Amino acid sequence: MELYEQFQSMIKKRKAYQYVLNVVGWDSNTEAPDEAFKRRAEMLGIINQELFQMQTSEAYKDVVNGLYKQIDDLEDLQAREVKKAKKALDKIVKIPEDEFIEYGKLIQLSQKKWEHAKENNDWDGFKDNLAKIVDFNRRFVDYYEFDMLPYDVLLDDYEEGWTMKDFDEFFDVLRAELVPFVKEVLDSGKSLHKDFIDMSYDTDKQKEFCTYLMDVFSFDQSRGVMKESVHPFTWNTHPSDVRFTTRYLENYVFSSIFAAIHEIGHATYEQQIDETWNDTLLNGGTSMGIHESQSRFYENIIGRSKAFWETHLTSLKSHFPEQLKDVSVQSFYEAINKVEASYIRVEADELTYPLHIMLRYEIEKQLFAREIEVDDLPEIWNKKMEEYLGITPKDDSEGVLQDVHWSAGLLGYFPTYALGSAYAAQFYYKMAEELDIDELIKQDKIDVINQWFKEKIHQYGSSKSPKELLEAVTGEEFNPMYYVRFLKEKYSDLYL
Repeated sequence: MELYEQFQSMIKKRKAYQYVLNVVGWDSNTEAPDEAFKRRAEMLGIINQELFQMQTSEAYKDVVNGLYKQIDDLEDLQAREVKKAKKALDKIVKIPEDEFIEYGKLIQLSQKKWEHAKENNDWDGFKDNLAKIVDFNRRFVDYYEFDMLPYDVLLDDYEEGWTMKDFDEFFDVLRAELVPFVKEVLDSGKSLHKDFIDMSYDTDKQKEFCTYLMDVFSFDQSRGVMKESVHPFTWNTHPSDVRFTTRYLENYVFSSIFAAIHEIGHATYEQQIDETWNDTLLNGGTSMGIHESQSRFYENIIGRSKAFWETHLTSLKSHFPEQLKDVSVQSFYEAINKVEASYIRVEADELTYPLHIMLRYEIEKQLFAREIEVDDLPEIWNKKMEEYLGITPKDDSEGVLQDVHWSAGLLGYFPTYALGSAYAAQFYYKMAEELDIDELIKQDKIDVINQWFKEKIHQYGSSKSPKELLEAVTGEEFNPMYYVRFLKEKYSDLYL
């Protein structure tokens, strides 16, 4: 079909521009000097303007709208791609060009402002930028004029087909099942804290071990790379260029280890997507919830298992012989799974982690219902920390300033972290019907687990919706009780 060929040509050209933006974005978060950002924002503003004009041109609108009218005549995958294009087109054509460009510049400058604010505990130095980001997103949603609640529009950007109703039902289950269980664990009086947790660990040695982990998880270093950043993340352009970061804290070695494993989960997903989708809109992971299911599976189900450290603690000890010389596998396993009320989400234990997500979800809901404003966030954040975890951050750096996401405009993203953990549990119980997971981990055969995910999930890119993918893999709809079951079984054994 000639019209579809025109569409493909336009998408490929657009992807070339996006490729440049992706690579520059990676550089912005890893190596760019502080003084580069003002000029960089100006230059990227020009590229963003070109991209905007490309996506809103009359020629592109004619092609997408023309194909959408013929949707019933297209092959299934072509139809899915055109529907995605139409959905995006209906949004972007409503945004004034000058606002689109201004927003792009704001995001370029805001991430560096956030880094400085977090480092210096300077909420006042960041809040105005955040207020502008929230205001832009509120306006954009209003421009769309969709028959949806504002926050539902944002949620759908990250988890196709999910609304506040769905997330409210999910979090209601977690609130009913996990909040009292967390309290029971915390009140048990049992402590899994070990002295070696608090020791100093040379960051160069940590980097060596994280490099070792890339081999353990069969991460293809000819098609990917690991760097360091303030906040760990994964960045990809296509399956043969997938990059991720971790961070090294001398006084908390677990930070780099589990951040690296988490991001390797994301990166493995992207490396294993079929390159058939490269020049289409069906490339990349299908949703952030499914993406997080992979990172949380690798981090928690594999990385925090006893089986994993039965095989790999020896290697860690070779890097840190003094700190870990008398540490047994059981003691190490208990230490990496200790439960405590803590402030920092990315270092939270597996059990309390979803409470950190509920806090952020509720704040974002209130922001887009216009019940609160950015100025209110530190106070509301601290109150919710007290409500869910019984602790109050000592300052904004360990409170409202701790996450990078809002500075990048990622509003509606946070709830997918908890959803991803729940998806991961559902995938785990299905995988366990087919594979001896612990034995594979012990035998250092994680590549078999990689292959299972490739066959069931990764290869498809976003050619299936998250709901379609979940049902295809597990044979049933989403069920959060798998997540509850997994956590209760694991932590009852450790604590109760």
